[in-house]
Amino acid sequence: MADLIPVDDPEDPRLRDYTGLTDVELRRKREPAEGLFIAEGEKVIRRARQAGYEMRSMLLSAKWVDVMRDVIDEAPAPVYAVTPALAERVTGYHVHRGALASMQRKPLPSSSELLGASATRRVAVFEDIVDHANLGAAFRNAAALGVDAVLLTPRCADPLYRRSVKVSMGAVLQVPWARLESWPNDVEVLRSAGFTVAALCLSDRAITLDELVARKDEKLALVFGTEGAGLAPGTLAVVDEHVRIPMDAGVDSLNVAAASAVAFYATRPRVA
Repeated sequence: MADLIPVDDPEDPRLRDYTGLTDVELRRKREPAEGLFIAEGEKVIRRARQAGYEMRSMLLSAKWVDVMRDVIDEAPAPVYAVTPALAERVTGYHVHRGALASMQRKPLPSSSELLGASATRRVAVFEDIVDHANLGAAFRNAAALGVDAVLLTPRCADPLYRRSVKVSMGAVLQVPWARLESWPNDVEVLRSAGFTVAALCLSDRAITLDELVARKDEKLALVFGTEGAGLAPGTLAVVDEHVRIPMDAGVDSLNVAAASAVAFYATRPRVA
């Protein structure tokens, strides 16, 4: 059982994991380098623990102590009790959910491990998505709609950045994911593992999503591009298929998170 440790100094070194959460560049460098990520809110903290992540510490305001009592009683890590004002001074933003936990990252599997698993039949590949909210939403879609694994290109944002975890409601802790090492060369890794590689894009050679679904490919990798320019020309040149979501007149495309939801739903396995 962890004891509540009152803290009233925002400069207390024990709170170092939580300092400056609004400084994106700092977090991008510190969190992966130091092997930590921040879980925000009761549901996300619980999901992180259920997913087997080790807790480094927890930061709670008074109104969340009773709500999180079972976690506090089980936590092997220190639990710091702070006022909402102090939490805001430490983190740099209003912690409206009142509960934060610093969690230890786990080693990532390799893309080959994920693709080689017998249960892996449908994967998502996200190319260079840099908006943490979009990435979190796409992970939530993947979890909700039965995607077996997610692969990220080297320049894609960190799914365990605080905002991604928050927007995904902890789904980034649920869906297996890995980073590709050499993109778009790794299209061949997908193909060698038996996947049809289908890029969601606007293209003269694109088939419709309905046409893709009708083919009933045994293994399917759906590739989504960055928010602005979409997929890189080099990627489009090496994938197996270009696929478009049919749109009504006047609209050419959807936000990448919305497009992923549509594609995941349409290609979900049908139970006879």
